[in-house]
Amino acid sequence: MSTSQPELATKIVSWGGTAVVGRELHSEDLTAITRDVPLARGLGRSYGDASLPPPDELRVAGTRLADRVLAFDTATGVVRAEAGLALQTLNRLFLGRGFYSPVTPGTQYISLGGMVAADVHGKNHHASGSTGAHLRSLRLRVGDGRIVGCSLDRESELFRATIGGMGLTGHVLEVELQLEAIPSPWILSESLRIDDIDHFVAELKASASDWPYTMGWIDCVSRGRRMGRGILNRGRWARPEEAPARLPTPLQRPDFPVQMPGWVLSRPFVRVLNEGLYRVHVPKRKRGIRHPETFFYPLDAIGHWNRLYGRRGFTQYQCVLPDEAGPGAARRLLELLTRKGRASPLCVIKDCGPQGVGTLSFPLRGISVAIDFAIRADTQSIIDDLNEHVIGEGGRVYLAKDLFTRAEHLRRMDQRLETWLAVRDKWDPQHRLRSAQSVRLLGDRSS
Repeated sequence: MSTSQPELATKIVSWGGTAVVGRELHSEDLTAITRDVPLARGLGRSYGDASLPPPDELRVAGTRLADRVLAFDTATGVVRAEAGLALQTLNRLFLGRGFYSPVTPGTQYISLGGMVAADVHGKNHHASGSTGAHLRSLRLRVGDGRIVGCSLDRESELFRATIGGMGLTGHVLEVELQLEAIPSPWILSESLRIDDIDHFVAELKASASDWPYTMGWIDCVSRGRRMGRGILNRGRWARPEEAPARLPTPLQRPDFPVQMPGWVLSRPFVRVLNEGLYRVHVPKRKRGIRHPETFFYPLDAIGHWNRLYGRRGFTQYQCVLPDEAGPGAARRLLELLTRKGRASPLCVIKDCGPQGVGTLSFPLRGISVAIDFAIRADTQSIIDDLNEHVIGEGGRVYLAKDLFTRAEHLRRMDQRLETWLAVRDKWDPQHRLRSAQSVRLLGDRSS
């Protein structure tokens, strides 16, 4: 059993490996430990500095002990829970009852509060939008200490600004979420091996009408006619007659044992790895019933997989390229990336639907491309070049993954920022709620 007494940690680390010395307060009483801290932090799966405290105030409120389900309507599937409840726990509680999270990112080790703050999206954005589309209400502690309830019908500006607001409009205390009713607890999936990026994007878009979940791995090292070749995965919840009668058994995961040396992800190694991943997919089209955890969370199969990137850590560059940029937008991005000579074993592409209800919600109608990089001396210059390119295409980056975007790039790529800042200033004029990311991107300083 957990204690209600605050615990202190001396090191706070992002999933990408960025670390600060600080204190993380943990308690079942989230309203108590959020009274005088600049940031609330869930399970720490933000890749960059969004869940790290600002440099002049190193205390944060850890939410993971505040993880109770407070109410559930069996008729409607609406659940109300504390912000620290992990998505893994939520899904395991309700999968056997015929419900699942309506939106899920690529990891189940994320809190409900984190899902709100990043307005997370998943393989079904083209069909179901991001988390904000399924929220019914939030309970927040805002900058002046008040506890405020908000929804689309009550304090709607605050509600929208909090969805995707990276924890800067209020500490999320409770979340009311509409779960999805599912016909069975299993996934019917199909995967295809595709030879190049242009065909990949065309097949990704063509899959949208029949498959609510789509996502692909692409080879971002190969050039020419093989550029962007990869594996497209698509799926839907299996019908009862298609699925096993039993419930899926929760999966166990081994840990990645050590941090790897930096040379492991050299370009020659990644080229060989990508070739193997592509060739091993035989036949070219596969179809079958999948466990939901292996379908939604392939990276969760190995604990601490981030150790693969070495002691300097890694960053992920995730951008969205709008449909208006044209069908060649993905190829142009990969051409820039290959010219830079950086190798990545993980490059993911997804289909995106319309912009969400969150004022700063990341996706818009187009395609999302996410690329992992080991952090090296040239990482900042590569991100700068990628950002200039994405701005020219009319796209933007995902702040939940970001560590290197400059303030001037953010302002140029997102015209909604001024609207969001006005709402934030209304509810927190002294900017008491801050993070390492907000200091970097918004120039936040304590008043």
